[in-house]
Amino acid sequence: MGDIILDGNPPVGVTLRRSSRAKRLSLRVSRLDGRVTLSMPARLPEREALAFLREKEDWIRKHLGTRAPEQAAVFGASVPFLGREVEIVPGLGRRALLKDGCLEVPGEPARVAAKVKAFLKLEAQMRLREASDRYAAILKTDYGRITLRDPRSRWGSCTSAGNLMYSWRLVMAPAAVLDYVAAHEVAHRLEMNHSDRFWAHVARVCPDHAAHRRWLHTEGEKLHAWRFETD
Repeated sequence: MGDIILDGNPPVGVTLRRSSRAKRLSLRVSRLDGRVTLSMPARLPEREALAFLREKEDWIRKHLGTRAPEQAAVFGASVPFLGREVEIVPGLGRRALLKDGCLEVPGEPARVAAKVKAFLKLEAQMRLREASDRYAAILKTDYGRITLRDPRSRWGSCTSAGNLMYSWRLVMAPAAVLDYVAAHEVAHRLEMNHSDRFWAHVARVCPDHAAHRRWLHTEGEKLHAWRFETD
């Protein structure tokens, strides 16, 4: 694996991945973080990969141009919380607090992003645990531990040991979307697949799951557009 740069305005970094399973050149532009990856057969000369990239440069830049613009968590910005925009304003105390529809954040401007992220992660932990407990009770199952991460390719996962992983950014989505992801992952405790039986379990506890999946597909990248100090 290696990285190359496509010259231009702006320059574009491309990760080259050689794979023994790849039969042809395959180009991917992530809508979540803008990463450009070119997968290529193990024995293909690199000059052919570079020529392919030059042919596809306009396509790459077009796709990068349609991504949601990056957002910074600073005073005056409005960050999404449970699907609603809340303005970040100066506050008192030691940590961020939601009050009267605003997120009050104490301290210096340089620490605002980190404190907003801490607030979101704490809320995500509480709400995802509550939702997981609720759906585990309804589905008559259990789970192991819950961990919060910031993955770029999935909103949650369930291991064979029953441990659940969630993206803490889900707390920025509408509450019903967060609940759907919890229902989805807990349902994997009954079916470790996406069979009809699995979706029947999800539908039993979350009848509107298809709408929530569509929301994540169309709006999810906007949640990943937010940048925080410790990302």
